[in-house]
Amino acid sequence: MENMFTELLHEPCGEFENFCRMSSTDFQYLLTRVSPFIFKNDTQLREAIPVKVRLAITLRFLATGDSYRSLHFLFKVSSQIISRIVPEVCDALNNILKDEIKNMLKEKIRGESQRGFLRAKVKVDELTIDLCMKDEKRMNYYLFLQAHNALVDSNFCFTFADIGSQGRISDGGVLRNSLLWQEMCSNELQLPEPCPLPGSNIEAPFVVLADGAFALSAHILKPYPGSHELGSPKRIFNQRLSSTRVVVENAFGILSSVFRIFRKPIALEVNKVSLITMTCVRLHNFLRRSKTCKQIYTPTGTVDILDDDGSIIRPGSWRQEISGTCAIRSLENVARRPSLHATEVREKFKSYFCNM
Repeated sequence: MENMFTELLHEPCGEFENFCRMSSTDFQYLLTRVSPFIFKNDTQLREAIPVKVRLAITLRFLATGDSYRSLHFLFKVSSQIISRIVPEVCDALNNILKDEIKNMLKEKIRGESQRGFLRAKVKVDELTIDLCMKDEKRMNYYLFLQAHNALVDSNFCFTFADIGSQGRISDGGVLRNSLLWQEMCSNELQLPEPCPLPGSNIEAPFVVLADGAFALSAHILKPYPGSHELGSPKRIFNQRLSSTRVVVENAFGILSSVFRIFRKPIALEVNKVSLITMTCVRLHNFLRRSKTCKQIYTPTGTVDILDDDGSIIRPGSWRQEISGTCAIRSLENVARRPSLHATEVREKFKSYFCNM
């Protein structure tokens, strides 16, 4: 297997990129970094599985979602050993790629201009991943929802990820029980102080853009519910918000289209699914920022193209990739009564966009 994989590694026709979802250069970089954590010595009974094969097994598992049994036939490694290799390598990848998700507790967040939201740096989304769990008493499988929330920047990279809340908690409870909410409330995220919006005297705070699954707050901006007349202030506001939040949808879309482990419910323990999810998020950021792999990971046409009104005029190719069943799903919108201050913040942004 090692000889066959070495030949694949040096194939000039793109076979390796399709096999591991990355360039051979980036694979070699990860291999060098991860080797000290996953290297095994030979024993008197058997030769150790080479490090490059261990890494390839894990990347192939994440890229395809194939069962351990299917990988056994491909790599000639037993399913039992693969079940130990995958979590071990994922743990090592998380360790070496931990800086791919910036520590927002230490880094001052700065505003940027992104389709009209001049005080918004990141967009938040909250999704669930279906797990297929085994009930030992009944000896059958059932679906379990694991909820995650994350912040995404305008480069489709994740800047914050909180993995592993129980999906059985109410939609609003997932956020309020998350690390993200705690850090926002305590201002550990070091959000900038409110200041006037560009070209106006309207003072507004830093905001994170969200959808209807979140509660409106002073720092979380969500659309006005319901439908609104064309050209109305609420319609204009919602269009601005929607055109910016599509970045989040594209980031999760890319993640699930490349890492096909998310194409169906994952038949693993909850802690392993959390580990796998964080590994994929960090690999996503690594590959998006890679000079040798960005075009392989997200070739031209991958993401949506929008018009000036925020409407999609050319859907990204990832939408065709995951048009069927996908284990990643958005949470349902839930109506909640916002605070007066939160309502005032949204009104400020609405007034600003209507007078630009």
